Amino acid sequence: MKLFDVYPLYDVTPVRGKDVYVYDTEGTPYLDLYGGHAVISIGHSHPEYVAAISEQVKKLGFYSNAIQNPLQVELADKLGALSGCDDYQLFLCNSGAEANENALKLASFHTGKSRVIAFNNAFHGRTSAAVAATDNKNINAPINVQHQVTFLELGDTKSLEQELQKGDVCAVIVEFIQGVGGLDEATADFYEETGRLCKVHNTVFIADEIQCGYGRTGDFFAFRKYEVTPDIISTAKGMGNGFPVAGILIHPSIPAKYGMLGTTFGGNHLACAAAIAVLDVLKKEKLMENAREISAYFIEKAQRIPQIRKIKGRGLMLGIELDFEVGELRKKLIYDHHIFTGGSSNKKLLRILPPLTVKKEHIDTFFEALNT
Repeated sequence: MKLFDVYPLYDVTPVRGKDVYVYDTEGTPYLDLYGGHAVISIGHSHPEYVAAISEQVKKLGFYSNAIQNPLQVELADKLGALSGCDDYQLFLCNSGAEANENALKLASFHTGKSRVIAFNNAFHGRTSAAVAATDNKNINAPINVQHQVTFLELGDTKSLEQELQKGDVCAVIVEFIQGVGGLDEATADFYEETGRLCKVHNTVFIADEIQCGYGRTGDFFAFRKYEVTPDIISTAKGMGNGFPVAGILIHPSIPAKYGMLGTTFGGNHLACAAAIAVLDVLKKEKLMENAREISAYFIEKAQRIPQIRKIKGRGLMLGIELDFEVGELRKKLIYDHHIFTGGSSNKKLLRILPPLTVKKEHIDTFFEALNT
């Protein structure tokens, strides 16, 4: 059997990883400044993470959500404490798309309405409702477009208010920093007015923190920069450091009801062990502080390069916009310098999403390669 050929692949085969490096079949180290789409939060094969998963699988790897699982309670407690969202409720699932799917479904249950407002260049996942709220016609099949989704320009408060006044919107979903879309971010006024308007019009405000959350911006969640209180927060990528785990944090104003959400694998014992280890390391090693420090260092170095037209993002969710398309540059960085970076829908933007353990010396290596 052949693999279904849907991924354009670089000719690199990583077989092991350690901290900010992955190693190919020949033992060649590659500096990972992309983290597998911002998934690797505490570094590849962190010893505490490996130990936690290894010990858990020896005891119990999985059982269904029909039984008590104290690891879920421990995860919820630690996540609430570190994120500052103690009063929220946690529903666990497996992926970012599934998290947003459940967020949108819950918003519709809660409001009794069905239309969604999303924003141009948004990416919310590839499942049915999540992909319908994703601004990319190439990944929306005819079955997906049955969902009622209105796309607006990010930052357009006037159009948002006009749409909400129609009274049929169940949810407004927004990335506080767009990932695949190219690291665009609106103003504090826009985000804060969005939160206010959602409350006025009985609409659920969903913060998609799949990529920009979990300490990546230097705050636990990117929305913390603003005076907003999302009704639902979706989280995934950095949550398990590579283990499939995701969730939605649900404001206490939204009540639970048996059967309204569910999952077979979500919140299993191994997933919880991985996610707890990530939270413990984030806190103990002060990785959010490191994200802020390394971000400032990166920006200071990038400002010295005249070919860089714009520096985008926050923390370790960064992008440099050049005056040419970066596809060939990414190949050169991989094959000549052994450095992984990322692209986006903005073809002139190079994305930098390293593990939060990255150090200044690694940033130096990147800029040395960029200048050759």
